[in-house]
Amino acid sequence: MHLTAVGAGALLAAFVVWDAFQTIILSRQVAPRWRPTRAFYRMLWLPLRAVTQGLPPSRRKENVLTVFGPLSVLLLIASWAYGLVLAFALIYWGIGSQMQEVDGGSGLGTDLYASGTTFFTLGIGDVTPRTPLARALTVLESGLGFTFLAMVIGYLPLISQAFSRREISISMLDARAGSPPTAARLLHRNFQDGGDDLLELLRNWERWSAELLESHLSFPLLSYFRSQHDNQSWVAALTAILDTCALVIARIDHHSATAARLTFAMARHAVVDLCAVFRLHPTPMLVDRLPPVEEKELERFLATAAIRLRADEASIANLRTLRASYEPYVHALSSFLLMPLPRWIPPTDENLWHTMT
Repeated sequence: MHLTAVGAGALLAAFVVWDAFQTIILSRQVAPRWRPTRAFYRMLWLPLRAVTQGLPPSRRKENVLTVFGPLSVLLLIASWAYGLVLAFALIYWGIGSQMQEVDGGSGLGTDLYASGTTFFTLGIGDVTPRTPLARALTVLESGLGFTFLAMVIGYLPLISQAFSRREISISMLDARAGSPPTAARLLHRNFQDGGDDLLELLRNWERWSAELLESHLSFPLLSYFRSQHDNQSWVAALTAILDTCALVIARIDHHSATAARLTFAMARHAVVDLCAVFRLHPTPMLVDRLPPVEEKELERFLATAAIRLRADEASIANLRTLRASYEPYVHALSSFLLMPLPRWIPPTDENLWHTMT
């Protein structure tokens, strides 16, 4: 008996089962700093990110990044499955290769084959256990295989549903804030219609931010799933909402200010916690997203919808303080996930078109 192989197999099996349990079932992350799933995603994402980061924006680049999220889920599930197959093969071999082929052959290769057919419940019958201990391990592995299959069947729809709920609101934001979304366009279109819908919109996005936080904390791999439409992402949408709330809180006199504060608090909570999930430190932006020149342009653009921004020094300073509380976090997420941040105002040609319509 090879006790080292038995111990290594048992440890690997326990490690894989615990990691899969935490990733699929456990809603609260209680893992230590190092986890197989986190290491798995770092090992795949960081090289891909390094290769694509320097490439100019293009549809081909975006297609490659879009494939990563769904493909990584399949690879993760496959790595769990084959990790368990290898673990039980080591145990079979460690107890003395007590799995025997029809022609009498045995060994590590036979044990590996027997483990695979048992875990995936193929039931071919060309390899059989010879001792009670081997039979008990076979039953245990077969039951684990059934359990793993049930977990995967329940897991994939959860991922798909969470992704769909996230993307529905992002798609709806296109009609209100453009693509990519901007705070200026969102406020402009709402105030053109009287601004009465802004309160409801902010409340809806407070709920969306809470749902985003809970779903992406439970399933962090959802963060890698990119939107199906060009110039859209969950990072850009969340940033545009934070920009909008900051403007309403600091520089606009409107009855939705209380709702803006609540939505801002929820959205900022989401970006801070998601940065913690990925071990990202807030990084100040090298280029100001709203330099003085664009801030004046923002005032002019909003004025076309009869939105008057408060121009006193305290209001301007308050906006800067609010921006400093979330921009380093969204910048860290943007840099890590390669999801560009939106501007505060739409491009000049779009400004002209919207003021004419």
